[in-house]
Amino acid sequence: MRSRTKILAATGALALLALGGGAAFYSVTGDAGNGSCSAARTTAERMKPLVKGEVAAVELRPRPQPAPELAFTGPDGQPMTLAALKGKTLLVNLWATWCAPCLKEMPALDTLQKEMGGPDFAVVAINIDTRNLDKPKTWLAENKVTTLPFYGDPQAATFQALRAAHKVEGMPVSIIVDKSGCELGIIQGPADWASAVSKALMKAAIGKP
Repeated sequence: MRSRTKILAATGALALLALGGGAAFYSVTGDAGNGSCSAARTTAERMKPLVKGEVAAVELRPRPQPAPELAFTGPDGQPMTLAALKGKTLLVNLWATWCAPCLKEMPALDTLQKEMGGPDFAVVAINIDTRNLDKPKTWLAENKVTTLPFYGDPQAATFQALRAAHKVEGMPVSIIVDKSGCELGIIQGPADWASAVSKALMKAAIGKP
């Protein structure tokens, strides 16, 4: 009977590990089964010396994994995912009008898009307001944030996806994704994305000198 009890206990422990494994996938798994992100490790190493100053809070991934599946609406209002932007290095930012630190960094994100946006890089600022859906666009216009394309997620599913993958609790939050769709790093909290060190970090993520 004791042996059977031990077997059942071990089986239960394995089941719990299986259930909990999904939330930890992006931070604890290695390259096994994920050869598509092996090159991203070199990129993360290249970025490491530039994690300082205004972007000192960026957490680089020692073993980059595919970015969480994020679904939202594009500037045309049609559903899309990050996969539609594969081929570009992305700074994906979640923001809301009820989040004061989010609003503070929006002009800097707009400047970063204006100065670096193009065929190899884009800022993807996803608004997660769930009510008064005209308010985010009105705020952007009133504050002359005009370069950033408008991405929306009125169900806030993108935040829940990042919360599940990284235990994210607050806003704003941004992830850096390479052109193959691999997550290079995450920052929880605001940053001055228009600063010289921030631009240098993005250039390293892109692979520009």
